[in-house]
Amino acid sequence: MIDLHVHLIGHRDRKVNEENVRSFLGRAQEKQLCQIGFSDHDIYWEDLNFNLIREVASEYPELQVRIGMEIDYREEEKDLISKRINAYPFDYLIGSVHQLGGWLFDFPEEEAAHRMRDSDELYRQYFSAVEKAASSGLFDIIGHFDLIKIFKIRPRTDVRKLAERALEAVKDHHLVLEINTNGRYKPVQEFYPELKLIELIHQMEIPFTLGSDAHESHVVGRDLAEVCELLRTVGIKNIQGFQMRERQSFSI
Repeated sequence: MIDLHVHLIGHRDRKVNEENVRSFLGRAQEKQLCQIGFSDHDIYWEDLNFNLIREVASEYPELQVRIGMEIDYREEEKDLISKRINAYPFDYLIGSVHQLGGWLFDFPEEEAAHRMRDSDELYRQYFSAVEKAASSGLFDIIGHFDLIKIFKIRPRTDVRKLAERALEAVKDHHLVLEINTNGRYKPVQEFYPELKLIELIHQMEIPFTLGSDAHESHVVGRDLAEVCELLRTVGIKNIQGFQMRERQSFSI
């Protein structure tokens, strides 16, 4: 089992130091993970210390420790994003959409603003942004694919139709889609993406990876065994890990 969506420093809640790295890697061992990936938010670039992570990882030879980054796709900042990507030999890069036109829509205090908008249009804008992220050529993984449902607001139109072009972009650019368990602990109370999207993604032969979106060490690996069981019922037999931006297949 693998967990490629782990935030060592959370939202700048702590520093990158040996104690914190060990707390995450120790939890990964407890959860019997074979691969864990640190993927902090790119906006905290100045706070990161990848070399220290590599040093501490050497204490855990049985654990495959990967270094990635979660990048909030901002079309107007593609040059800055590219500069950061090229500054370090990452194992993988997660592209995510957390904002629409500067609106950080997944903050808890933004729920009321969601309810003031037309749900179909909200989903269209979101999946249009995801399509651009997938088409940018910057990423290996698309994170929490249907994050826009965070406050349990559903579109009138079938979400599979609304997500169609974004999924086509993911497939065309040979990306991996993440199943992110953190949605269960948000108002929507379900994994990202939802089951009918998982089924469609599988039909499109788009591969999956796994992520807990852990912002604290005790969350590492949360619910991933359940996700693997869900994937097996859908007919999925493998998930994707990474090393130096090359995929590694793991059976489930």
